[in-house]
Amino acid sequence: MRALNRALLDRQSLLRRRKLSATAMVERLVGLQAQAPMPPYFGLWSRLTDFRPEQLSQLLESRAVVRIVLMRGTIHLVSAADCLFLRPLVQPALTRTLGSSVYSPQLVGLDPVALADEGRALLTERPMSPAELGAAMARRWPDRDPLALANAVRTHVPLVQVPPRGLWGRSGAARHTPATRWLGAPLADTPSVERLVLRYLGAFGPASVADAQAWSGLTRLGEIVDRLRPRLRVFRDERGVELFDVPQARRPTPDTLAPARLIAPFDNLVLGHANRTRIISDETRKRLFTVNGVFPGFLLVDGFVAGTWRLDRRKDGTTLHLEPDRPLRTSEHDDLAEEGSRLLAFATPENTKHDIQFGQAP
Repeated sequence: MRALNRALLDRQSLLRRRKLSATAMVERLVGLQAQAPMPPYFGLWSRLTDFRPEQLSQLLESRAVVRIVLMRGTIHLVSAADCLFLRPLVQPALTRTLGSSVYSPQLVGLDPVALADEGRALLTERPMSPAELGAAMARRWPDRDPLALANAVRTHVPLVQVPPRGLWGRSGAARHTPATRWLGAPLADTPSVERLVLRYLGAFGPASVADAQAWSGLTRLGEIVDRLRPRLRVFRDERGVELFDVPQARRPTPDTLAPARLIAPFDNLVLGHANRTRIISDETRKRLFTVNGVFPGFLLVDGFVAGTWRLDRRKDGTTLHLEPDRPLRTSEHDDLAEEGSRLLAFATPENTKHDIQFGQAP
């Protein structure tokens, strides 16, 4: 398992920070999960040297990156090019999710093409929040639930969240507009699922078919992997499950040192596999994952999740709370404190009072 752990950390640029542009890192990771506005900033900070929040804000404002519903039906931050490539690929999963959702009964008998056309026209006029879109859609379908109508549009029309949503220190309500209008380019006509799987393995491998499906929300990827098999390296984990990888990828030795890291909330590092034990034990996951689906920031010690972190911002300053899940050695405590100081320097204005507090391990 340590070999898989070190491979994952290396692919995710968490063994050492890299000197890449923010856009290049976003594409290297095949996007960052972003249903909350700020986690992508911390996700890039943990992986890049000299990254500053305004760099990502500028990319959002210039439309070089966008926030859009993609893998697993969750909002991801991706490059403009990947938005146009990925969104058609995940459409079947999004359609399937809507069909099994609480909104499905409210949509029976409605033409999805007509819904999409109406929603696209409304959102081309001006970006709208889901509530605004639902109210506008209900003028044509007054007997239907506005929220169900808005969710149908979001499913059938690729929509990006426009700034100031997602900007550092500003943000705002989520308002949407068609991705093709925002980017001035069409969606990919025939995007390759094979290319998607290869990119996933490059960022998360070695991995199983079940892992790729858990990350993407797509099904029947076994057929895709079988077609790719001659081009892949094949391994087996301790349970005998086949793992696949791109041949050129680095696979560090299990004894490679892994520095302390503070991982962003909702980071795909801990959500990108069906079997997550390469990064978090089953026991730790049961203790730390919340029942409402909100994933905190995690502490990495020796490459594995060992607790959580959170920022407490107040008028008199900012406190970083580090909550280890097990007793720490002195060196581990000091390494986390040093990394925490870097995070505070990144996340708080200069000359702002800040502090680090360690919780008591159970």
